[in-house]
Amino acid sequence: MNKIQNALSRTTDTKALIIARDALPKTAEMFAELFPGRRALVMADTNTYPIAGQAVVDSFRQAGIGQDEPVVFQAPEPHAEWTYVEKLMGILNATDAVPVAVGSGVINDLVKVASHRCGRRYLCVGTAASMDGYTAYGSSITYKGSKQAFDCPAPLGMLIDTRVVAAAPSDMSASGYADLLAKVPAGADWILADAIGAEPMNKPAFDMVQDGLLNALGDPKGVNDGREDRVEPLVEGLLLAGFAMQAHHSSRPASGAEHQFSHLWDMEHHTFNGQGVSHGFKVGIGTLASTAFHEFLIAAPVGALDIDACVAAWASWDETEKEIRRVFNNDESFLGRCIGETKAKYATPVELRAQLSALREKWPELKPALEKQILPFAEIKRRLREVGAAHEPEQIGISRAKLRETFTKVPYMRSRVNVLDVAVRCRFFDGWLDRLFGPGGVWEIK
Repeated sequence: MNKIQNALSRTTDTKALIIARDALPKTAEMFAELFPGRRALVMADTNTYPIAGQAVVDSFRQAGIGQDEPVVFQAPEPHAEWTYVEKLMGILNATDAVPVAVGSGVINDLVKVASHRCGRRYLCVGTAASMDGYTAYGSSITYKGSKQAFDCPAPLGMLIDTRVVAAAPSDMSASGYADLLAKVPAGADWILADAIGAEPMNKPAFDMVQDGLLNALGDPKGVNDGREDRVEPLVEGLLLAGFAMQAHHSSRPASGAEHQFSHLWDMEHHTFNGQGVSHGFKVGIGTLASTAFHEFLIAAPVGALDIDACVAAWASWDETEKEIRRVFNNDESFLGRCIGETKAKYATPVELRAQLSALREKWPELKPALEKQILPFAEIKRRLREVGAAHEPEQIGISRAKLRETFTKVPYMRSRVNVLDVAVRCRFFDGWLDRLFGPGGVWEIK
């Protein structure tokens, strides 16, 4: 059983997958197998309809599958925003047709949520190797000004034509590569969380992402050049990450501290030169940030950690909530989420002592495991540069001062324990920030 077959045997949502050159004509065959006797409704935008949507419509027509008139979003392109979900729900409630999403991140997320809200499953035809969300459980949609995760199943069937994705704009493949590269520190975060007893490892889901990951990431320049033979492993890696999230019913297998940098900037409605910044490019900078902290941790004297001092210095919950309010300037758009998420992972002094004791005791085995998992900071930066992704915060409009400020907010963004949380628990956090942004640091603020 190969990796894809093994992954499909563990998924809860997706039951069919095709990744192949000239795969678009096979869409009708997959649809007929998964949705026998049903009508189809292709949903695309003005970019994805001509490169793939029309071919999908033609395949249905030739197979004798009934269709509603395709829904093609006109310029400006749709955003992953709730008003578009409502529009699609209105269309779906007027028909019993099965939605067929033809596009990448936004189209898939919108159709995924709308389909679920209307009580039906859908099929997805991906057009770019731009992110791992195709086959992930759930979608991130902006609702009432805040990026929120909505529970909804992944597509029942997934098809990707490698010729189409290789021909996609290079910045989309670069974004997908950066999103896949983030699985390296994300894996290290889960190793850490498991070691201290904060969140047990789901080994099959972890392996689904990590096995073959370095091979999929092996040729960033080839991905940037649009080489089909190098984009195909990238696609496979991204889809496997989505399958792992399905199997675990959480994004934990594919997301750690690095993603919280991106999510925070999303919630702050960050733009650069008047435009939004791709998810992968933001995550790429977060990957550098997380990697820097992992390198500091690996070099730290964890085996001699003064646990008594750490517990004595630990803030009470009331003090922690007060600090959250200070850090976020009492901004109500953040406080509800950040207080709730932080409360969920807050450790009492007794729990903190147990976590740090486990960390210190396991360090002789944990340190080499982290060294094996983490790619060096300089290597991460080189790969991001070669694939054509942002590798300096200024390239996405984030100043070094803004990046430092983001570090102080990320520990409150998610209940998921990561390397930044461990740094806080061990009283390393402030010193490491000074090393990153002080004299001689990789992001020195002058």
